[in-house]
Amino acid sequence: EYHPRVMLKLVVYGYSYGVRSSRKLEREAHYNLSFIWLTGGLKPDHKTIAEFRRKNKPALKKVLRQCARLCIELGLIEGNTLFVDGTKIRGNASISNTWTKKDCEKYLERTDKRIREILAECDAADNQEKGSPSLVEMQEELRDAETLKAKVKDILGRLNTEGRKSVNSTDPECTNYKSRQGSHAGYNVQAVVDDKHGLIVNSDVVNENNDLHQLSRQIEKANETLGENCQTACADCGYSTIEQAEKLDQQDIKVVMPSQRQIEDKARGNFDRSKFQYDRENDCFICPEGHVLRYCYTNTAKKAKVYRLGGSTCKECRHFGDCTTYPRGKNITRLLKEDFLQAMEHQYQQPPPHVPSRQ
Repeated sequence: EYHPRVMLKLVVYGYSYGVRSSRKLEREAHYNLSFIWLTGGLKPDHKTIAEFRRKNKPALKKVLRQCARLCIELGLIEGNTLFVDGTKIRGNASISNTWTKKDCEKYLERTDKRIREILAECDAADNQEKGSPSLVEMQEELRDAETLKAKVKDILGRLNTEGRKSVNSTDPECTNYKSRQGSHAGYNVQAVVDDKHGLIVNSDVVNENNDLHQLSRQIEKANETLGENCQTACADCGYSTIEQAEKLDQQDIKVVMPSQRQIEDKARGNFDRSKFQYDRENDCFICPEGHVLRYCYTNTAKKAKVYRLGGSTCKECRHFGDCTTYPRGKNITRLLKEDFLQAMEHQYQQPPPHVPSRQ
C-alpha cells in the first residue's frame, strides 16, 4: 500500500501541471525528477492512482477547495466577478454502448424470444437423441443470453432509479454529445474562473449534453469556495434560461449573459415582433397599423401568453401576406417573465462598471 499523503501529492502536483491521466501520472513518477523527489522514489501504477482518485473524490474536492481559499488569502482571487463555461471531453467509451429505456425494452423482448427459441431447439435435440454436441452449444448460448439479459435489466433499473435518459454500459458517468466531428460519448466539464487572474474557483463534471441547467448550480458551488456570494456572474448564451438567471438575481448577484434572441441578431423586418407595441395597462399589443391584438391563451409549454388579431381584420389589412399569411390572424407571444428577460438583456448591453477590489 501507498501512504495517502504520497498519493495526494502526486495527484495534486499533477493537476497543477495539467497532468490528469492516471497513466501519465504513472509515467511521470518514473521519469520526471520533480515527481520522483515528491513521491520519495515510490512508483505507484496507474490502477493504484485511478483507484485512489475514485475512492477519495470528496476528500480531493476539499483539498482543491483549500487551494482556492489559499489563493483568496494571497489576493490572487477576488471573487467579485466570476465567469462560467463548459467544454466537452471525449470519454474512453463507444457511443454504441449507450442504452436508453427504449433500447433496453426492445433488447429484452428480443432476448426473451431468442431464449424461447433456444429452449425449443434443446427439446427438439433431446427428442432426436442426436444432439449432444449441439445441446452443449445451445446451453452455452442460453447461458450467454441469460447473462446479457441480467446486464440489460441492471441498466434499465439504473435508468429508472437515477431518472436519466441514457446510460453507457462501459462508462456510466459519461453522456452522449454532438460536435463537429459527430456524436460521441463523453463528459460536460464545467469551470468557474475568477476575473482577476483567470484562476479556477470551482470545477465540475456533469452528464448533461448542454449547459442550460448549470448556471446557478456552478456559481453557487463557487460561492461556497469563496465563503460569500460574488457580485457578478458572466456566461454565454448557452446558459441562457430565465429560471437560472432568476435564481442568481434573487441572491443579489448581477447576471451578465446574452439571451438567445440577442445572439441570433436576425434582420428585423417591418413587421417584426419589436414593431408591435405592448400596452401594459390593457395587456394587449398594438400593430403598426393601429389594430389591437388581444390576449387569447397561455402556452404552458413555452411559458408565454399568446395574443391574436382577428382573421377578418388581418385579411382586410393592406399588409396581409407580408405581415402574416395565417388565415386566423396575426399571433404575438410574450413570455410570462418577459420583464425580467428585457432587464437582463438591457444589463448585458451596459458597459462594464469599475469594480473596486476587496483588498
